[in-house]
Amino acid sequence: MQLDRAQLAALAAILRHGSFDRAAAELGITQSAVSQRLRALEERIGTPLIRRGPPARATEAGAQLARHADEIALLEAQTLQRMNLAPGAARVRLAVNADSLATWMPAALARAQDAMPGTSFEVEVDDQDHSARWLREGQVSGAITSEGASLLGCDALPLGALRYRATASPGYMARHLPEGATAEALARAPMLSFNDKDGLQGLWLQTHFGPGLRPPTHRLPSTEGFVLAAEAGLGWGLNPEVLMAPGLASGRLVELIPDTPHDTPLFWQVSRLMAPGLAPLTRAIRDAARSFLIAG
Repeated sequence: MQLDRAQLAALAAILRHGSFDRAAAELGITQSAVSQRLRALEERIGTPLIRRGPPARATEAGAQLARHADEIALLEAQTLQRMNLAPGAARVRLAVNADSLATWMPAALARAQDAMPGTSFEVEVDDQDHSARWLREGQVSGAITSEGASLLGCDALPLGALRYRATASPGYMARHLPEGATAEALARAPMLSFNDKDGLQGLWLQTHFGPGLRPPTHRLPSTEGFVLAAEAGLGWGLNPEVLMAPGLASGRLVELIPDTPHDTPLFWQVSRLMAPGLAPLTRAIRDAARSFLIAG
């Protein structure tokens, strides 16, 4: 089956912007033309590709076709670059955990962009224990994940471990844990959690105190806000060592139990089909990981 490039471009633009009118503005055509191209593609495929919002979202088939369009654009851009011609625009969709995005991943993307002119990166943020779902569903070409086993059609490359430490402010410790971090006190002391998928604090508690502790929890979906909340005394949480080191050095933060780091192994899972085209990104990710992560 031959797919129409203009129709694929319309689908990808709708999903990038979540609306037909903004997709039309990007493509320089009317909203009616965008709708006609999408309708023709859906008739060609024989299934809906968009869940009409707002915002417009992809069906499973739509997500896979949009990724296919982005991958074709990337391969064409790299072919033109090798021919010393001006590369066209290309887009690479990735799934990355928030703590990597707040620490070492931007350096990798910046380095990769130098080797991939014309390429834009679109990052979906998800917990490292769940980011592989984006690859399984065909919505991204690569993901930073805690899954070390290669997904179907992908290569899994170990990157090292992101080190965390359980920290709180001295004032919090004096108020909630005056006798130190005991199971009885931690059962009542407010805890921080990124979101419902965040299991780091629970793993740390289980490692040091066994199962069963369910502290009251503040949910704060911000890596930087997590550190600030701990410094302000809102709760305790596991913060990436690289982000909480200034607070620890200045005394704004202390460890609940000294010298009890928690290391989370990370892997770069990349579509095997796209691995050659994404080789510069893979090199940049591995180089940045060596500088920031704990060697496995």
